[in-house]
Amino acid sequence: MTAGYAGKILYVDLTENKIGEDSLPDEEVLRSWLGCFGLGLKMLYDMLPPGVSAQDPENPMIFWTGPLTGAKVPGATNLSLATKNFNNNLTAGRSHTHGELGRNLKKAGFDGLVITGCSEKPVYLFIHDDGVEIRDAAQLWGKDTHQTEDILQDLLGKEVSVGAIGPVGENMGSGGAIFNDRNHNMCHSGVGSVMGSKKLKAIVTQGSKSFPIANPEKMVEIHKRWVQLVKQGHRYGRSSKGKLFTNEFRYLAKLIGFVGKNFQINQFNEFGIGLSRHKITPKPCRGCPHACPVDVELVSGPHKGFVASIAGGGEGPEGAGSILGIADPDHFVYILDRYDRLGVESSAIGCTIAMAIEAYEKGLITKKDTDGLELRWGDAELVEELARKYAYKEGFGAVLALGPLEAARAIGGNATDFAVHIKGAPMNLHDWRSTWGMFLSHIVSGGSGWPGTAADSIGEEPDAGYPQFTEPFDYSAKPLEARKAGILKYMRDANGTCGFMTWNIGGSTEIVREAINAVTGWDMTTEELVDVGERMMQLERAFNIRQGLTPEDDSNLSPRLLEAPKDGVAAGKSIKPYLQGMLDEYYRLMGWDKKTGKPWRSTLKRFGLDYVADDIWR
Repeated sequence: MTAGYAGKILYVDLTENKIGEDSLPDEEVLRSWLGCFGLGLKMLYDMLPPGVSAQDPENPMIFWTGPLTGAKVPGATNLSLATKNFNNNLTAGRSHTHGELGRNLKKAGFDGLVITGCSEKPVYLFIHDDGVEIRDAAQLWGKDTHQTEDILQDLLGKEVSVGAIGPVGENMGSGGAIFNDRNHNMCHSGVGSVMGSKKLKAIVTQGSKSFPIANPEKMVEIHKRWVQLVKQGHRYGRSSKGKLFTNEFRYLAKLIGFVGKNFQINQFNEFGIGLSRHKITPKPCRGCPHACPVDVELVSGPHKGFVASIAGGGEGPEGAGSILGIADPDHFVYILDRYDRLGVESSAIGCTIAMAIEAYEKGLITKKDTDGLELRWGDAELVEELARKYAYKEGFGAVLALGPLEAARAIGGNATDFAVHIKGAPMNLHDWRSTWGMFLSHIVSGGSGWPGTAADSIGEEPDAGYPQFTEPFDYSAKPLEARKAGILKYMRDANGTCGFMTWNIGGSTEIVREAINAVTGWDMTTEELVDVGERMMQLERAFNIRQGLTPEDDSNLSPRLLEAPKDGVAAGKSIKPYLQGMLDEYYRLMGWDKKTGKPWRSTLKRFGLDYVADDIWR
């Protein structure tokens, strides 16, 4: 068994009610893909042919930890999921979570978990030190994510980690998500709705086994240096220990603005003001110096005394607040927690409701269409009611649950002009029109979550060659920036640590390399490690092409996103005149054919993907 890995893959067939195990692939494969989304993506490509829908029983859910998951380095909590993207039924779905779910899976003896099939009745999966069980979940079906976690911890013990879906996943609405350990989630790609299509209510993990470490003494020294690197990064000073919330998102307000009223207002500056009045408690992952998730106890307003459990980052609050014209944290904090309990990605539901409000405002729909509801900006009670309808597909909620693009098509008229999406799927919810490197990274992605990070908005990227912030509207430089930062992002998504332990941090690539070698006993070079990231990018593109993606899917962007903002740092600037040239250059740099979007045979062969080249160029 390779050090750094538990040594086994768990297979669960819900149709046949069968459980099986297999050993890990050989060392060459492990070194090529590491783990997490790397191995998950490779298995997804190998297992899922074209023509299978995201909600078909044959669509696998492939969970993977990484060689650093559970190791004694900061942020060693990553668990990734690869499946077909439910939100657009076209691309590779990708989602990550932290907390204890992945650590426990590995400590129960499994690096990976592959779920196929569909149960006849609701079930949950219990993976623990003494075995694996498929258990009846009839009593859990219909419960929200927090209720499910509470019930299962009361039944199985407080030490278990519960990853559960809510009503949105059960009813297979757009943006269904998996929530675990209160403050953590797998939100992107509609993975909760894939899980709901399998009648799988929850995955519960508990483990106490160890896995071999090749050089434990070296790991102790690496941990100390890595913590210091994290603390030296500007991200630590800006968003650690709940500071993003106690600072009321003022950094985002200054840097890129907000997505006010469905991207109609960038300078929605009242958003978040007053948040620091509430009781904000950091809820760090085990051993993490950053501590980005928080609990927020509301000390005023209609929900006074309510405690919301919130994951790190500002995208969730924007989907519950600014995009809907809701500025007051008394309201959007509560709404965000409602989203979590219903089991839905904030961007999916936020973008959809915002599109509907604008459609109502423009006369495309009336009270007759909306179950008698008057849709207006800033109405928190309205959003709470629409979220409930969305979750249960009740009345107008059945239209909303289609997601932003398909709901706009159902509404008709020109609603698709202001439906915000990337390839039909929800986007990471900041106003990337203010920062074209990050924007381009989203545009060329598969609509499955954070793509490459660039170096022109949230932070610089020293290890990609950008030690300082770049000029955000330098269209000629952005293709290379998106490529170089994207390669590092994908590599980081494979090693087993949280992205906040490496993003924007100079020297992080080298310390990841040292840690992987120390935990596995390998002699991996920096070039070999970085190649893991580009290998993933090339295979993901090939997967998407094989499923039907075309270059037009990159260039046919949501019209709202091509509009020049009326205010803010990008006021009057639109990426539209430059977009095709940027795409052409990005394709060239990536080694992709401009006409078909396919990676060239030579590109794929450079990364040992000869069989993939034969698939897509036959």
